[in-house]
Amino acid sequence: MNKAFSQSFKIHGSDMYNAGKASTEIKTILKQLGINSTTIRRVAIAAYEAEMNVVMYAKQAIMIFEITPEQIHITVDDEGPGIPDVHLAMQEGFSTATPEMREMGFGAGMGLPNIKKNSDSMKVESIVGKGTKLEIKININ
Repeated sequence: MNKAFSQSFKIHGSDMYNAGKASTEIKTILKQLGINSTTIRRVAIAAYEAEMNVVMYAKQAIMIFEITPEQIHITVDDEGPGIPDVHLAMQEGFSTATPEMREMGFGAGMGLPNIKKNSDSMKVESIVGKGTKLEIKININ
């Protein structure tokens, strides 16, 4: 991979105050680089959903954002409970959100499905009790 740009973000679990900051910064960078608005929208949605999953479920994570001339890559590697059944978690509407999360407007079970819908490639690796690694690729037209 021939990287044109790379940046990493540390995301802290339960930090609702800073939730969404990494995905907002990614969106700003893409605008500054002149990436088309359709691609920016897809990246922003995927990055935000991934970031919020960390904030709601994991202890912490590193989000790595890389741009090549052809693709945008986002990797999120978290320390968290892991996903016991990735196939089930990919189904729209499936959620393990707590009542508190639902009160804040989260927990519709659309996080991973929205990431998949807005990416050209998505890979989820999860180990229960250890964490989850999410790799997202979005092609630049």
